[in-house]
Amino acid sequence: MHLIAFSDNPLGHVVDKAIIGGKNPVFVDTASAVPYLTMHMASLIIAGLVFIIMMLSVAGRIGTGGEGEGNERYLTKGRFAQMIEVIILYMRDKAIHPVLGDHNTKRYLPFLMALFFFILTCNIIGLIPVMDVQYLGRGIMGSEMEWAFFGGTATSNLAVTAALAIICFFVIQIHAFRELGIKGWLGHLTGGAPLYLLPIMLPVEFMGMLIKPSALAVRLFANMVAGHTLMAMLALFGKMAFDGLGVGGLVGISAISIVSAVAIGFLELFVAFLQAFIFMFLTAVFISQMSHHHEDHHEEYEEGLTEYSEVPAT
Repeated sequence: MHLIAFSDNPLGHVVDKAIIGGKNPVFVDTASAVPYLTMHMASLIIAGLVFIIMMLSVAGRIGTGGEGEGNERYLTKGRFAQMIEVIILYMRDKAIHPVLGDHNTKRYLPFLMALFFFILTCNIIGLIPVMDVQYLGRGIMGSEMEWAFFGGTATSNLAVTAALAIICFFVIQIHAFRELGIKGWLGHLTGGAPLYLLPIMLPVEFMGMLIKPSALAVRLFANMVAGHTLMAMLALFGKMAFDGLGVGGLVGISAISIVSAVAIGFLELFVAFLQAFIFMFLTAVFISQMSHHHEDHHEEYEEGLTEYSEVPAT
C-alpha cells in the first residue's frame, strides 16, 4: 500500500525523478540538463538483475540432473521453479502454440517468455512501496533532502514501454523478411490490391506497422500509471481528512481508504500479470500475422478430417 507520505500530489509517486544530473536531482547535481540516472532507470536495472538471477536459478532447478539421481533428475526442484514451469507450459500450449504453430513456437518461445517475465518483474517490483518508505523516513527525521534513491514502476515510464515495443517491432519485421522474403513482405503490405489502390493501401499499412507496437507501449504505460495513481489517491484521502476534519476524520476516512487500497492492491497484482501477458501475447499474434499460413490451414484441415472420420456412424 502506498503511503503517500508528506505529498499532496499522487502523481509525485508515478512521475520519474532524476537522481544524478538533470533538473532538481535527488542526489548529485551536475551541469548536465539530461539526467544520468533516474529512479525508473534504477528500478529497471534492479528488475533486470532480479529477472536474470531468478531465471538462472529456475533454469537450474528445472534442468535434468545427473544420471546418479535416477528418476528424480527429471523432477523440477522447488515450489517456485515448479510454479514458473507450469506458467511456461500453460502459455506455450494454450496461448503461443495455437497462434505460432510448431516451428515458430520453438523459435520465439525464449524471446516471448523473457518478455513476459521481465515485464512481470518490473510490474511486481513497482508494487513494493520502496519510494514511499524512503519519503516517510525523510519526513519523520525532519530532513529536507529527498531520500528516495530507488522506487517506482519502470513500466509506468513511456520511454521504457516504447523501448520494449521497438524491440518487438524489429523482431516482427525480421521474422517477416525471413519468413516471406522481400517480395512476400511487399505483397503483405498491398494485400493483393490492384495498382490503383496502392497510394491508399501502402500508407495505411505502414501506419498499421507503427501503430501495433505503439499500442503495446501505450497500453502497458497507461495501465501502470492509472493503477498506481488510483492507489495513491486512496491513501491520500486520510491526509485530506486530517487537514479538514481532524483526528476523527482521519480515523474514519483512513479505515475506508485502507480497505479500498488493499482491494485495489490485489487488483493491481492481477493487472501486473495481465498486462505482461497481453504484451507478450499480442507480440506473438503480430509475429503470426507475418507468417505463411497455408501450411497451418492444411494441418487444421487434416485434423478436421481425422476428427470427422472418428465420429461413429449413426
